[in-house]
Amino acid sequence: MASHKSQRRRGKATTSGNPKFWGRHAVLAAIANPERVVHKIWVTRETLSQLDLPSGLPIEFAEVTDLARYVAKDAPHQGIVAEVAPLEDQWLADVLPQDRDDTRPLLILDQVTDPHNIGAIFRSAAAFDAVAIVTQDRHAPAETGVLAKAASGALEMVPWIRVVNLARALEEIAEAGYWRIALDGDAEAELADALAPGRNALVLGAEGDGIRQNVIDHCDQTARLPISDAMESLNVSNAAAISLYAAVTAMRGRS
Repeated sequence: MASHKSQRRRGKATTSGNPKFWGRHAVLAAIANPERVVHKIWVTRETLSQLDLPSGLPIEFAEVTDLARYVAKDAPHQGIVAEVAPLEDQWLADVLPQDRDDTRPLLILDQVTDPHNIGAIFRSAAAFDAVAIVTQDRHAPAETGVLAKAASGALEMVPWIRVVNLARALEEIAEAGYWRIALDGDAEAELADALAPGRNALVLGAEGDGIRQNVIDHCDQTARLPISDAMESLNVSNAAAISLYAAVTAMRGRS
Protein backbone atom coordinates (compact mmCIF):
# COMPACT_ATOMS: atom_id res chain seq x y z
CA MET A 1 0.00 0.00 0.00
CA ALA A 2 1.31 3.43 -0.87
CA SER A 3 1.89 5.74 2.04
CA HIS A 4 1.76 9.47 1.41
CA LYS A 5 3.41 11.35 4.23
CA SER A 6 1.15 14.33 3.70
CA GLN A 7 -1.74 12.33 5.09
CA ARG A 8 -1.97 12.98 8.80
CA ARG A 9 -4.60 13.32 11.47
CA ARG A 10 -5.55 15.96 14.01
CA GLY A 11 -3.10 17.60 16.34
CA LYS A 12 -1.69 20.42 14.24
CA ALA A 13 -4.80 22.38 13.34
CA THR A 14 -5.29 23.87 16.78
CA THR A 15 -6.05 27.26 18.16
CA SER A 16 -3.44 29.05 20.26
CA GLY A 17 -2.96 27.23 23.52
CA ASN A 18 -4.48 23.91 24.52
CA PRO A 19 -8.18 23.24 23.97
CA LYS A 20 -10.55 23.07 26.94
CA PHE A 21 -13.19 20.36 26.94
CA TRP A 22 -16.34 20.52 29.05
CA GLY A 23 -19.25 18.29 29.88
CA ARG A 24 -19.00 14.89 31.54
CA HIS A 25 -19.00 12.73 28.40
CA ALA A 26 -16.29 14.75 26.66
CA VAL A 27 -14.05 15.08 29.73
CA LEU A 28 -14.43 11.52 30.98
CA ALA A 29 -13.72 10.13 27.51
CA ALA A 30 -10.59 12.28 27.29
CA ILE A 31 -9.43 11.01 30.68
CA ALA A 32 -10.06 7.41 29.61
CA ASN A 33 -8.12 7.81 26.35
CA PRO A 34 -4.51 6.70 26.94
CA GLU A 35 -3.39 8.78 23.95
CA ARG A 36 -4.81 12.00 25.39
CA VAL A 37 -2.69 14.15 27.72
CA VAL A 38 -4.81 15.93 30.33
CA HIS A 39 -3.03 19.00 31.70
CA LYS A 40 -5.57 20.19 34.24
CA ILE A 41 -9.11 19.54 35.44
CA TRP A 42 -11.36 22.10 37.08
CA VAL A 43 -14.32 20.55 38.85
CA THR A 44 -16.89 21.46 41.49
CA ARG A 45 -16.84 19.46 44.71
CA GLU A 46 -20.39 18.30 44.08
CA THR A 47 -19.53 16.98 40.62
CA LEU A 48 -16.36 15.29 41.83
CA SER A 49 -18.34 13.46 44.53
CA GLN A 50 -20.48 11.93 41.78
CA LEU A 51 -17.57 10.71 39.68
CA ASP A 52 -15.05 7.91 40.09
CA LEU A 53 -11.95 9.54 38.63
CA PRO A 54 -8.54 7.84 38.49
CA SER A 55 -6.02 8.92 41.09
CA GLY A 56 -3.18 11.23 40.19
CA LEU A 57 -5.12 13.60 37.95
CA PRO A 58 -4.23 17.34 38.12
CA ILE A 59 -7.50 18.44 39.74
CA GLU A 60 -8.39 21.90 40.99
CA PHE A 61 -11.66 22.66 42.75
CA ALA A 62 -13.72 25.47 41.27
CA GLU A 63 -17.08 27.12 41.70
CA VAL A 64 -19.70 27.02 38.95
CA THR A 65 -19.12 30.69 38.23
CA ASP A 66 -15.39 30.05 37.83
CA LEU A 67 -15.98 27.28 35.30
CA ALA A 68 -18.06 29.61 33.15
CA ARG A 69 -14.88 31.58 32.39
CA TYR A 70 -13.32 28.56 30.66
CA VAL A 71 -16.15 27.61 28.33
CA ALA A 72 -18.18 29.09 25.50
CA LYS A 73 -20.96 31.43 26.56
CA ASP A 74 -23.81 29.60 28.31
CA ALA A 75 -22.17 26.22 27.55
CA PRO A 76 -23.49 23.34 29.72
CA HIS A 77 -20.21 22.41 31.41
CA GLN A 78 -21.91 20.11 33.97
CA GLY A 79 -19.46 21.10 36.66
CA ILE A 80 -16.24 19.92 34.99
CA VAL A 81 -13.73 21.38 32.52
CA ALA A 82 -10.41 19.93 31.36
CA GLU A 83 -7.45 21.46 29.59
CA VAL A 84 -6.04 18.84 27.22
CA ALA A 85 -3.34 18.48 24.60
CA PRO A 86 -4.42 17.82 21.01
CA LEU A 87 -3.95 14.23 19.96
CA GLU A 88 -0.79 13.29 18.11
CA ASP A 89 -0.64 12.99 14.34
CA GLN A 90 -1.30 9.67 12.67
CA TRP A 91 -0.85 8.66 9.03
CA LEU A 92 -3.83 7.60 6.94
CA ALA A 93 -2.08 4.36 5.99
CA ASP A 94 -1.80 3.46 9.67
CA VAL A 95 -5.57 3.41 10.26
CA LEU A 96 -6.66 1.69 7.05
CA PRO A 97 -7.34 -1.96 8.01
CA GLN A 98 -4.85 -4.49 6.66
CA ASP A 99 -7.43 -7.30 6.73
CA ARG A 100 -9.42 -7.04 3.51
CA ASP A 101 -12.33 -8.79 5.24
CA ASP A 102 -12.71 -5.69 7.43
CA THR A 103 -15.60 -3.90 5.69
CA ARG A 104 -16.21 -1.12 8.17
CA PRO A 105 -17.10 2.13 6.37
CA LEU A 106 -14.74 5.07 6.00
CA LEU A 107 -16.03 8.64 6.07
CA ILE A 108 -14.52 11.55 4.12
CA LEU A 109 -15.71 15.14 4.65
CA ASP A 110 -14.97 17.81 2.05
CA GLN A 111 -14.81 21.29 3.60
CA VAL A 112 -17.33 20.64 6.36
CA THR A 113 -16.34 23.31 8.86
CA ASP A 114 -19.10 23.65 11.46
CA PRO A 115 -17.86 22.12 14.76
CA HIS A 116 -21.37 21.11 15.83
CA ASN A 117 -21.82 19.14 12.60
CA ILE A 118 -18.37 17.56 12.88
CA GLY A 119 -19.07 16.60 16.48
CA ALA A 120 -22.41 15.03 15.58
CA ILE A 121 -20.75 13.13 12.73
CA PHE A 122 -18.18 11.76 15.18
CA ARG A 123 -21.04 10.39 17.30
CA SER A 124 -22.52 8.62 14.30
CA ALA A 125 -19.11 7.35 13.19
CA ALA A 126 -18.54 5.84 16.63
CA ALA A 127 -22.05 4.37 16.73
CA PHE A 128 -21.59 2.63 13.37
CA ASP A 129 -17.94 1.65 13.95
CA ALA A 130 -16.44 3.70 11.13
CA VAL A 131 -12.74 3.19 10.47
CA ALA A 132 -11.94 6.90 10.59
CA ILE A 133 -13.04 10.37 9.55
CA VAL A 134 -10.86 12.06 6.92
CA THR A 135 -10.87 15.83 6.35
CA GLN A 136 -8.67 18.36 4.65
CA ASP A 137 -6.27 20.02 7.07
CA ARG A 138 -7.04 23.61 6.07
CA HIS A 139 -10.82 23.36 5.79
CA ALA A 140 -11.93 21.71 9.01
CA PRO A 141 -12.28 22.98 12.57
CA ALA A 142 -9.70 22.45 15.28
CA GLU A 143 -10.23 20.22 18.30
CA THR A 144 -12.28 22.54 20.48
CA GLY A 145 -14.60 22.27 23.43
CA VAL A 146 -17.60 22.94 21.20
CA LEU A 147 -16.70 20.07 18.89
CA ALA A 148 -15.82 17.71 21.75
CA LYS A 149 -19.12 18.47 23.52
CA ALA A 150 -21.10 17.81 20.34
CA ALA A 151 -19.18 14.55 19.86
CA SER A 152 -20.13 13.44 23.39
CA GLY A 153 -16.95 11.42 23.87
CA ALA A 154 -16.68 10.07 20.30
CA LEU A 155 -13.74 12.38 19.52
CA GLU A 156 -11.63 9.95 21.57
CA MET A 157 -12.99 6.86 19.80
CA VAL A 158 -12.73 7.52 16.06
CA PRO A 159 -9.42 8.49 14.39
CA TRP A 160 -9.58 11.92 12.75
CA ILE A 161 -7.21 12.03 9.80
CA ARG A 162 -6.33 15.51 8.56
CA VAL A 163 -4.76 15.48 5.11
CA VAL A 164 -3.19 18.14 2.94
CA ASN A 165 -4.85 16.91 -0.25
CA LEU A 166 -8.17 15.02 -0.29
CA ALA A 167 -7.75 13.87 -3.89
CA ARG A 168 -4.44 12.22 -3.07
CA ALA A 169 -5.95 10.68 0.07
CA LEU A 170 -8.77 9.22 -2.03
CA GLU A 171 -6.19 7.59 -4.28
CA GLU A 172 -4.62 5.95 -1.23
CA ILE A 173 -8.06 4.90 -0.02
CA ALA A 174 -8.76 3.26 -3.40
CA GLU A 175 -5.45 1.38 -3.18
CA ALA A 176 -6.67 -0.03 0.13
CA GLY A 177 -9.66 -1.58 -1.65
CA TYR A 178 -12.40 0.96 -0.93
CA TRP A 179 -15.21 1.82 -3.33
CA ARG A 180 -15.45 5.62 -3.14
CA ILE A 181 -19.00 7.00 -3.20
CA ALA A 182 -19.64 10.75 -3.36
CA LEU A 183 -23.03 11.72 -1.90
CA ASP A 184 -24.68 14.06 -4.40
CA GLY A 185 -28.36 15.00 -4.37
CA ASP A 186 -28.40 15.14 -8.19
CA ALA A 187 -26.96 11.65 -8.70
CA GLU A 188 -29.04 9.08 -10.57
CA ALA A 189 -28.20 6.08 -8.38
CA GLU A 190 -29.45 5.70 -4.83
CA LEU A 191 -26.90 4.92 -2.14
CA ALA A 192 -28.30 1.46 -1.43
CA ASP A 193 -27.65 0.46 -5.06
CA ALA A 194 -24.20 2.09 -5.19
CA LEU A 195 -22.70 0.34 -2.17
CA ALA A 196 -20.05 -2.22 -3.03
CA PRO A 197 -20.08 -5.72 -1.49
CA GLY A 198 -16.75 -5.02 0.21
CA ARG A 199 -15.26 -1.80 1.54
CA ASN A 200 -17.06 1.51 1.08
CA ALA A 201 -15.77 5.05 1.56
CA LEU A 202 -18.52 7.65 1.87
CA VAL A 203 -17.70 11.19 0.78
CA LEU A 204 -19.87 14.10 1.94
CA GLY A 205 -19.56 17.82 1.26
CA ALA A 206 -20.53 21.00 3.02
CA GLU A 207 -24.14 22.11 2.90
CA GLY A 208 -24.75 24.48 0.04
CA ASP A 209 -21.44 24.05 -1.81
CA GLY A 210 -21.46 20.26 -1.73
CA ILE A 211 -18.44 18.23 -2.79
CA ARG A 212 -15.84 19.97 -4.95
CA GLN A 213 -15.53 18.69 -8.51
CA ASN A 214 -11.92 17.60 -8.10
CA VAL A 215 -12.94 15.43 -5.15
CA ILE A 216 -15.85 13.93 -7.10
CA ASP A 217 -13.44 13.17 -9.94
CA HIS A 218 -11.46 10.98 -7.51
CA CYS A 219 -14.52 8.94 -6.52
CA ASP A 220 -15.81 5.81 -8.23
CA GLN A 221 -19.48 6.75 -8.21
CA THR A 222 -21.97 9.39 -7.11
CA ALA A 223 -25.13 8.46 -5.25
CA ARG A 224 -28.01 10.15 -3.49
CA LEU A 225 -30.16 9.50 -0.49
CA PRO A 226 -33.82 8.84 -1.37
CA ILE A 227 -35.30 11.86 0.41
CA SER A 228 -38.65 13.43 -0.40
CA ASP A 229 -38.87 16.09 -3.09
CA ALA A 230 -40.40 18.30 -0.42
CA MET A 231 -36.91 18.74 1.07
CA GLU A 232 -33.97 20.00 -0.96
CA SER A 233 -31.31 18.42 1.24
CA LEU A 234 -30.40 17.10 4.67
CA ASN A 235 -28.06 18.54 7.26
CA VAL A 236 -24.65 17.00 6.62
CA SER A 237 -24.57 15.31 10.03
CA ASN A 238 -27.96 13.69 9.36
CA ALA A 239 -26.82 12.62 5.90
CA ALA A 240 -23.67 11.09 7.40
CA ALA A 241 -25.67 9.11 9.96
CA ILE A 242 -28.07 7.75 7.34
CA SER A 243 -25.23 6.88 4.96
CA LEU A 244 -23.28 5.05 7.64
CA TYR A 245 -26.41 3.13 8.67
CA ALA A 246 -27.04 2.14 5.05
CA ALA A 247 -23.44 0.96 4.60
CA VAL A 248 -23.43 -1.08 7.81
CA THR A 249 -26.82 -2.72 7.27
CA ALA A 250 -25.87 -3.60 3.67
CA MET A 251 -22.73 -5.37 4.89
CA ARG A 252 -24.67 -7.26 7.55
CA GLY A 253 -27.25 -8.33 5.00
CA ARG A 254 -24.53 -9.81 2.79
CA SER A 255 -22.70 -11.65 5.58
